[in-house]
Amino acid sequence: MIKTLAKSIREYRKDAVLTPLFMVGEVSMECIIPLVMASLIDHMSSENMTDLLRYGAILLCMALFSLFCGIMSGRFAASASAGFAANLRHDIFYRVQDFSFSDVDRFSTSSLITRMTTDVTNVQMSFMMIIRTAVRSPLMLIFSVIMSFRINPGVAVVFLAVVPVLGLGLYLIASHAFPIFKRIFKRYDAMNNSVQENVNGIRVVKSFVREGYETERFEKTSGEVKKDFRFVERILALNGPLMMFCGYGAMLFICYIGARIIISSGATEMTPGQLSSFMTYAIQILMSMMMLSMIVVTCAISFESAKRIVEVLNTQSTLKSPENGISDVKDGSIDFDNVSVRYNGQSGRDALKDIDLHIESGKTIGIIGSTGSSKTTLIQLIPRLYDTTAGTVRVGGKDVREYDLDALRKQISVVLQKNVLFSGTVKDNIRWGREDATDQEIEQVCRIACAHEFITQMPEGYNSKIERGGTNVSGGQKQRLCIARALIAKPRVLILDDSTSAVDTKTDAMIRKGLKEYLPGTTKIIIAQRVASVQDADEIIVMDNGSIAERGSHQSLIALRGIYYEVWESQTHMKEEA
Repeated sequence: MIKTLAKSIREYRKDAVLTPLFMVGEVSMECIIPLVMASLIDHMSSENMTDLLRYGAILLCMALFSLFCGIMSGRFAASASAGFAANLRHDIFYRVQDFSFSDVDRFSTSSLITRMTTDVTNVQMSFMMIIRTAVRSPLMLIFSVIMSFRINPGVAVVFLAVVPVLGLGLYLIASHAFPIFKRIFKRYDAMNNSVQENVNGIRVVKSFVREGYETERFEKTSGEVKKDFRFVERILALNGPLMMFCGYGAMLFICYIGARIIISSGATEMTPGQLSSFMTYAIQILMSMMMLSMIVVTCAISFESAKRIVEVLNTQSTLKSPENGISDVKDGSIDFDNVSVRYNGQSGRDALKDIDLHIESGKTIGIIGSTGSSKTTLIQLIPRLYDTTAGTVRVGGKDVREYDLDALRKQISVVLQKNVLFSGTVKDNIRWGREDATDQEIEQVCRIACAHEFITQMPEGYNSKIERGGTNVSGGQKQRLCIARALIAKPRVLILDDSTSAVDTKTDAMIRKGLKEYLPGTTKIIIAQRVASVQDADEIIVMDNGSIAERGSHQSLIALRGIYYEVWESQTHMKEEA
């Protein structure tokens, strides 16, 4: 885990090394200063001011050097920790970009967001404490104990009695806190998932007046997180009293024993200045132990966060581009040879089974079927968003697994039923299809997608702002913009996954006519619920329960009087009644 995380330090390695080096300088000065202070106190009874001035100058120089080292250590620690966190987010984000749909499903969107935000912040805090405080505290503890033994070993034995007690207490606290933090982060994911669903579906929630239910659902998950945090905070709260009891108990013993030694020996075995330095070292040891306890608590929290981050970083996508993969898609021909798909090994059934389908380049194929008949699953195999469980999918005569993924997907444009627009202008969204598209090309594809008319009516035309998720345009307008975005790429294969469901039949017909004229050599696959959207296709595929139930032209399927005929007849009667 540490090796994986360390890879994200990269260009901040120098800052991460300089932080503890400067910290060593700061701690060294802080541990030597009490000795000089002891000499200063012992010489205060002297009438010679030269010694006092000399010790004062030495203390001032040491304090300034300690201050300089502390400032530099803090500066490098801030740079290293912030840079490390930025690199971690970068690495997680880029790893997620390579994930297949099944990988994202395995982690869940809300969990990935939590790992990239909350978990990274926890690890950042721990990293900063490790390179700074985790160096300072042990060094301060060790140096202070050594200096104490140098002054008077008999009195310093008190520290050796206290340290094991504190160590045992910290171990017990950490051992009880670790398992709870592991449970907390799982509940964090559940809470974030609840928030994400509620925000994304806020219109549905309000339409069905389900605010109360959603509030109750959130309060339940939030309450579970609160309950766990309250319990673990009670455990961690024992840390402070334990530190104070041991620290101040040690100081009382030192004061008592030191005072007796000074009085009984006439200040020959120990001087008042040495007792004063002993008290300073006692405070330093106490503070070191308290900082160590803070490190233990922070690391306890971040340990689970680090495991969750590393889990993402070490996940290799189930879909990979082969070395020296094919970069040119010859044509838009598509072949399914005995294809079966199962989403995961635990699934009891195949989503697709025994699909044998051959589509010539430039043909228009219509796919129709009931909800859940795996129409979308079928077309997701073409750009290799999923891999087959059995059989082979070929595009342009080559197995899709032989292609470079970027090259393959650039030649296959998919317009989904659930269309997504991004914040930016209309032009920005269209250029997702091709970055170097000219304004004239953008206008041309928007005319074909029947989007030009409503775009020109927007306040700034093609430079009008699209809100995040396309909330300031209607469902039909969103679909037409997404079709234009797909057309601008001039792909070998164009897939429309029920992407005209929100437009009227006249607009649907105009779009299909425009596609035929604009992309005559492109293979077009149209998934639809309306028979009118596919009846002019060269071939119509009827899906049922993950298999091809019927195939043929519109007329041949009507004559067959099967599933397609029933759908056509019901829609025709509905139209006549209307």
